[in-house]
Amino acid sequence: MSLQSTPSANRLHIGVFGKRNSGKSSLINAITNQSTALVSEVAGTTTDPVYKAMEIHGLGPCMLIDTAGFDDVGRLGELRMQKTREALEKTDLAVLVCASEPLELEKRWVELFRERNIPIVAVINKADLLGDAGRLAQHIRQQLELEPLLVSAKERTGITTLVETLVENRPEGFGVQTLTGELAHDGDVVLLVMPQDIQAPQGRLILPQVQTIRELLDKKCIVVGVTTDRLDQALASLKAPPRLIITDSQVFPQVYEKKPAESLLTSFSVLMAGLKGDIQVFAQGAQAIDALTDRSQVLIAEACTHAPLEEDIGRVKIPRLLRQKAGEGLTVKVVSGPDFPEDLSPYDLIIHCGACMFNRRYVLSRIHRAQAQGIPITNYGIAIAKLTGILDKIEL
Repeated sequence: MSLQSTPSANRLHIGVFGKRNSGKSSLINAITNQSTALVSEVAGTTTDPVYKAMEIHGLGPCMLIDTAGFDDVGRLGELRMQKTREALEKTDLAVLVCASEPLELEKRWVELFRERNIPIVAVINKADLLGDAGRLAQHIRQQLELEPLLVSAKERTGITTLVETLVENRPEGFGVQTLTGELAHDGDVVLLVMPQDIQAPQGRLILPQVQTIRELLDKKCIVVGVTTDRLDQALASLKAPPRLIITDSQVFPQVYEKKPAESLLTSFSVLMAGLKGDIQVFAQGAQAIDALTDRSQVLIAEACTHAPLEEDIGRVKIPRLLRQKAGEGLTVKVVSGPDFPEDLSPYDLIIHCGACMFNRRYVLSRIHRAQAQGIPITNYGIAIAKLTGILDKIEL
């Protein structure tokens, strides 16, 4: 896919971390060969993380993240650090910029990266100004167990080697996940049932639909699109039943009732669950729905932020289905964007959206947080399939 057509959530996220005034922003500018990040001699110039989409040879579509220094101080510094920690949860490949000793903070962050299996590339920037760069490099090897690269963003020395090292440390298997996997192959007829309701932006398709269509076309599938009210006509127009039907989770029951026995069935949300998260964890988490009561609490997490809509799937439809099953007293809390609680203990179940706006690393970090606290987590599409009694009849 081209630079313009690659969604941000599908890009390799490269986070640049280090102390204030260590040269993180100048390093990003050198890599991109643009004035992407604001550079200043004043420590703490970078506040909120800066995200820059780029195409880097050997890495493909990337998202470079310039973060606030992890030695920031004060009340505002703590707020900036929260944003830096959030960037950590999105990072697929970490660049650790070292400029001075001691290395205690760097050591702490290396531990965080390694806990999450994030590859690390250590860099000593401003090598042209550091008279003791060799000594610092030796201590990085000893204390962090990393082999640092000597770079000067100002002189643009070592940048080519840095990019080559990033390519070498690209996470194994990154980008190999596909939406449809083995469900669709060359020549298969795939029927997409896409209700254009209030949640569909006027004149456009939602991102999961666009990504699915593009992937199926790349696979040389025969793609047929239809709204729910034209499903009967679409099936009647085909010479043979479609190999696969992909629908919006909200109309699972209607589509399942009419689908040919030979056709496989799944939803856009279920496909996104497999692409962005752990489909088996989500399927297992959905079993917790059976144990919900009118005293239970459920957290619904949306990736995107939008004003509540009439018949909104996360704020209206899923809560309605949950209360029909567990009782009207069931409590539902909705969070959106980055607002995901650190403490999940009050909840009996977490239901996450398809996360088309998040990268896989960020979704997996939320799954791991839920698992660490013993809270079951599932996904919109899988939860709806469970609530409508067809989870065992769809393709995961």
